[in-house]
Amino acid sequence: MNSVDNKKLPFVALSVLPDGNGGCTPCPALMTEAELIRFLRIPEISKAKDHSNVVANLKRMHDLPCIHICKQPLYPLDAIRKWIEEKLLKEQR
Repeated sequence: MNSVDNKKLPFVALSVLPDGNGGCTPCPALMTEAELIRFLRIPEISKAKDHSNVVANLKRMHDLPCIHICKQPLYPLDAIRKWIEEKLLKEQR
């Protein structure tokens, strides 16, 4: 038995994104806007024709976490998960 066996390791839930062909791909730690749209399932829940407008609204009106690298918006998976949890807690009140 090695020393790792005696320690509690944190549970890591892996996130996946639908690939559009009935399968899934791993979700990166920093998502592009297209990946975020799939992660949040915006095409399935929104009637908007331009899903980028939905993301822009979430950033502007609901404080969706976003960082910019090389002028490109990226969405940290952990921050998005925390944002979802905070939204859930607000709606349960």
